[in-house]
Amino acid sequence: MTAPLTSPIPLADPGVYRTLLESTRAIPWRIDWATMRFTYIGPQIEELLGWSPSSWLSVNDWADRIHEEDRQKTVDYCVAQSQQGIDHEADYRALTRDGDHVWIRDVVHVVRGEVGSVDSLVGFMFDITARKHSEDKILQLQRELEVLSYRDSLTNVANRRMFDTLYPVEWAKARVTAEPLSIVVIDIDYFKQYNDHYGHMQGDECLRRVAQALDAGASRSRDLCARLGGEEFVLLLPATDEEAARNVAERCRKLLGQSAIPHARSGVGRLVTVSMGVGTIVPGAEDNPDVFMDRIDRRLYQAKSAGRDRICDAEA
Repeated sequence: MTAPLTSPIPLADPGVYRTLLESTRAIPWRIDWATMRFTYIGPQIEELLGWSPSSWLSVNDWADRIHEEDRQKTVDYCVAQSQQGIDHEADYRALTRDGDHVWIRDVVHVVRGEVGSVDSLVGFMFDITARKHSEDKILQLQRELEVLSYRDSLTNVANRRMFDTLYPVEWAKARVTAEPLSIVVIDIDYFKQYNDHYGHMQGDECLRRVAQALDAGASRSRDLCARLGGEEFVLLLPATDEEAARNVAERCRKLLGQSAIPHARSGVGRLVTVSMGVGTIVPGAEDNPDVFMDRIDRRLYQAKSAGRDRICDAEA
């Protein structure tokens, strides 16, 4: 019987375990709980962060090398979990010796003594920088998609979804603060005839230019210009009384007039015009936002019935 070519490695040999640990990308470490000092940290730490293993003496060295924005919450969490004897994980930014930072995931195991008290902490540090960058990119894309979901892709102003989201919020604020809330509903006059004459591509350009004028007219940061659909738009004007709302509507009509968009098939002139319904309310406990919107829609209909190219801010 021939002898084996190699002898089995005695796995009980501590040197073997150390070789295995130090050949991985994960960085092993051990802290003595009584003294709060490192009794071991893998040499891989120097390649990752630039700090030599000999410079990791106590938990203070670990804490000082955590990014200041992550330091307190990370230290507090790890200490609390360790005191309770709970294994845990923590993600944080570790400072490198040259002033940069690396994302670390620290996986911690609590070792108990014979009487059940905490004896030591052992764990592994993992470099998760690439994963974090990927996650950040995904979150950024999700935020961009969320913004796009609230924006009308044709006109680049807010869409119906945005208005439906913000309207009840501004209504509730106005009710609490007893400030007036105004809404302007706008409809482009004879837009079907515009499309029939100029074509839908030119019609889309017309919608974009009208939206631009309306958005410029509602110029405060809290004001919202949204496209409700088709050729209909809305202005949501928080903290705006009747006179100010009328002024905003007039300013929008003036800006649209300055755009001078030709409309050969209009029944009120040779340029694109709009009809507007305007309403203002200080919401009370008995008021209903849907009823208020219906009132403004009726005023828009009145403006159109009265000949278009005008503003209606009162009931007939």
